[in-house]
Amino acid sequence: MTFTLQATDTKTKARAATFTTAHGEVQTPIFMPVGTVGSVKGIFHRDLVEDVKAQIILGNTYHLYLRPGLDILHQAGGLHKFSAWERPILTDSGGFQVFSLAGIRKIKEEGVRFSSHIDGSKHLFTPENVIDTQRIIGADIMMAFDECPPSTAPRDYADKSLDLTCRWLERCWKQYESTECDYGYHQSLFPIVQGSVFDDLRAKSCRNMTQYPADGFAIGGLAVGEPAEVMYSMIEVCNDILPTDKPRYLMGVGTPVNILEAISRGVDMFDCVMPTRNGRNGMIFTSEGIINIKNAKWADDFSPLDPAGTSFVDATYSKAYVRHLTIAGEMLAAEICSLHNLAFYLWLVGEARRHIIEGDFAEWKEMMVVKLAQRL
Repeated sequence: MTFTLQATDTKTKARAATFTTAHGEVQTPIFMPVGTVGSVKGIFHRDLVEDVKAQIILGNTYHLYLRPGLDILHQAGGLHKFSAWERPILTDSGGFQVFSLAGIRKIKEEGVRFSSHIDGSKHLFTPENVIDTQRIIGADIMMAFDECPPSTAPRDYADKSLDLTCRWLERCWKQYESTECDYGYHQSLFPIVQGSVFDDLRAKSCRNMTQYPADGFAIGGLAVGEPAEVMYSMIEVCNDILPTDKPRYLMGVGTPVNILEAISRGVDMFDCVMPTRNGRNGMIFTSEGIINIKNAKWADDFSPLDPAGTSFVDATYSKAYVRHLTIAGEMLAAEICSLHNLAFYLWLVGEARRHIIEGDFAEWKEMMVVKLAQRL
């Protein structure tokens, strides 16, 4: 992977950069649509490319391991060929999914034993086999296996959890260096910074992670229930230590305001299910604020979803029509709202990039966060 820093905002730590992978170039700041099981729910690849302008998408190791399974993925030649997606892919290691399965998993030094949410079958994830699994999936960017403690974890638990994540990273890295991609191209491995909401543990984690010659670094364990200001503080602690010549990926974040605030603190990469999940439930993100399309006030509003025209949906469908589809339970409503929200998120990070390069990001961001937070 190559990483080229193109511009840095003079009033914040926002950066515009480009990194390259075996499957193409990515311009940052970037938002990655979540394709958990090898698809972005309800969205054709054609629309991801042509309207959303997605440059990279995310898949999930836990879900892909369980279904369709490694044999099918290997026979297909990896997830790119299996899903007919020709651009870059990043895979989460499954650590967060294991964290979310609190009732059906056991964490030990060896790894994590868990029961499948599909059929109850028993499985073991270790740092080694998670790397092997991601080799078979064929992601351009792989995540190290980590433990993600809850935001309410007491300090002693967070400290022990971080030590375990550090030991697991050492094992991940050894397995990474001793194996190669099955499909003949380079795969990057990003360590994941943990440490819950404790400044010194986050700093300790960053110092440990940066011992490894990784192509980039992820910040995990945030947006899991802590207040937004605490999340922003943890980002600042991490980015004061993480190298400036590598991409920084904030995992699982977040709202449009969260993304702009994190960009201003030096984050380059984001993913979140919010655009699609919330879209399926009638929440629409726009450049003027947030719309609940189910509200009666939109029943006779024939204006576009977003006056800024952030997706082709805005030139095609009115608020009144999309509300009608939503109230009627029409599946097209979920697709329209999801597509619009993804296109809006990519528009937003694209605008952030443009303003960083043009030198007025700080002023634009302060104006935007006020608008983006309001309910229309």
